[in-house]
Amino acid sequence: MDIEARPPQTTQQYVLDQLRRAILTGKLAPGAPIRQDALAEQLGVSRVPLREALKILEGEGQVTYRPRRGYVVAELALEDFLEVYRLRRILEEEAARQALDKITDADVTRLEEAHADVVNAGQAGDITAMAAANRRFHFTLIDAAGMPRLRRFLSILWDATDVYRSLYYSEETNRDRVDHEHHGIIEAVRARDADELVRRLDEHRAGTVSTFRDFTAKRET
Repeated sequence: MDIEARPPQTTQQYVLDQLRRAILTGKLAPGAPIRQDALAEQLGVSRVPLREALKILEGEGQVTYRPRRGYVVAELALEDFLEVYRLRRILEEEAARQALDKITDADVTRLEEAHADVVNAGQAGDITAMAAANRRFHFTLIDAAGMPRLRRFLSILWDATDVYRSLYYSEETNRDRVDHEHHGIIEAVRARDADELVRRLDEHRAGTVSTFRDFTAKRET
């Protein structure tokens, strides 16, 4: 696992950021064990902030605790992944329709800026930055709905599949697809066309689901 220089922050936040980065980039892959002693030594910290960070990630569904094995990076069966995306479809449609009644030109500008960051990060091969910008893109739209409870539910659902984000972004064709699909989403928002926006969001999620289906099929052969 590559370690970044420690910025001025709490030890727990530093450890949490490093673990998130390792999971998101696939350096800690789904199902991989988290060897606390070795990781604490690698990060130059005690096991206390490491345990605290792991508990936070466990609450987000990104790691799981298994008796006699300790913490491992979470894995999702295909049916679990499909359930998450089914719930996202329901909630994100509601958020999108509500958002179009309230969205401002400043929100549209933020969408465009987030998308530009997605593209730049993708061209640089920086999956961590790409994922962060992609999340900012989508949650700009979700936030415009003005429904904080719905936002919290969606945040939990997004967290549950972050461990597979690198799987999708590692393919150049998928990065190009994200660029194209984001453009369609932005155009639907500009036109204030709710049905078209929902269709574009459905199409966007479908690409990720298709990639995960292929990954699952290969893993089982």
